[in-house]
Amino acid sequence: MFDVITIGSATLDAFIETDVATIVSVCTTYNKKDFMAYPYGAKIDIDKFDFQTGGGGINTATNFATLGLNTSTIVKTGNEIQGENIINTLNKFGVDVSNVIKSDKYQTGFSIILTSFQGDRTVLAHRGANAQLEIDDVNFEAIKNSKWLYLAPLNGNSTKILDKIADFAEQHDVNMAINVGTSSIKQGKEFLYQVLKTAEIIILNKDEATMLTGIEVRPDTKTEKFSDKVIHPDIIKMLKEINKENTKVTIITDGKNGVYAYDGKNFYHCDEFPAEVVSTLGAGDAFSSTFVASFDKTGGDIEKSLKYASVTAASVVGNFGAQNGFLTFEQIEERMSKYPEFGVYVCSFV
Repeated sequence: MFDVITIGSATLDAFIETDVATIVSVCTTYNKKDFMAYPYGAKIDIDKFDFQTGGGGINTATNFATLGLNTSTIVKTGNEIQGENIINTLNKFGVDVSNVIKSDKYQTGFSIILTSFQGDRTVLAHRGANAQLEIDDVNFEAIKNSKWLYLAPLNGNSTKILDKIADFAEQHDVNMAINVGTSSIKQGKEFLYQVLKTAEIIILNKDEATMLTGIEVRPDTKTEKFSDKVIHPDIIKMLKEINKENTKVTIITDGKNGVYAYDGKNFYHCDEFPAEVVSTLGAGDAFSSTFVASFDKTGGDIEKSLKYASVTAASVVGNFGAQNGFLTFEQIEERMSKYPEFGVYVCSFV
């Protein structure tokens, strides 16, 4: 029996860092978007270059294993050297690889990650085998005997398996957490209905929450006091809208603004844990998997789980690579002890 099984993508990532990248901001009445720009037609020197394994299924599995959970992962790779590199990474972290599917038809997913001087990144992704996960690839017997099922973002044809997996987990009392990706959201809220209805934990970033609910966080909306903080009413609307199917916990991450959560009764806000940002890649996977592991470990303590998850995410963004900076629970507590003022703010709104 596994403590957790992850399902998601597996990629070989090429990290490229150069200070030549320019951040261009484009503003409209209701929002602002930033773009990473390079001189057109130029030959640009690279300051840093590295190959690493990644993808939501792999990043979360390796973090779960670091936190001491007996972990397996269901991912699909090509049957080539890139796929072997992923197997080697999983073995290094002690993740069970018996559920990894090797395809002779599709290549292992590949990504080029362009990192800016601010630490943010733009990802150029070739989905490859990640987009071709089929229902026959899924080991349902292993899921039935698992305590948790963690669904990382799926894309392409792989999104078609979501409903059957959600139904199976519900029927066999397997706890399910999902990090809802844009590929699924773009297919409409009805497409995600069964997943939203049955998941114990749903995690999205603010942009994904806007796509799912159609609710914009508008700068001209009047704010309300939230303990000694201020929470945006549009965030509250998002959380309520996503949570209305009686999900146990809904979480919206918001970068430097921290993270918000709602359990159907209370709203929670956790600030960003102090960090020197090197690369934001993998922060979401680190946060999500740490929250789920902490939620299980603490018997559903949302406040403590938010703090633990924020500490791990801060550690990951302080390193180059999505799987560098993982922490054990003991290391998380040690870091938190140095910031006694770091906490979670809880409030209820009618």
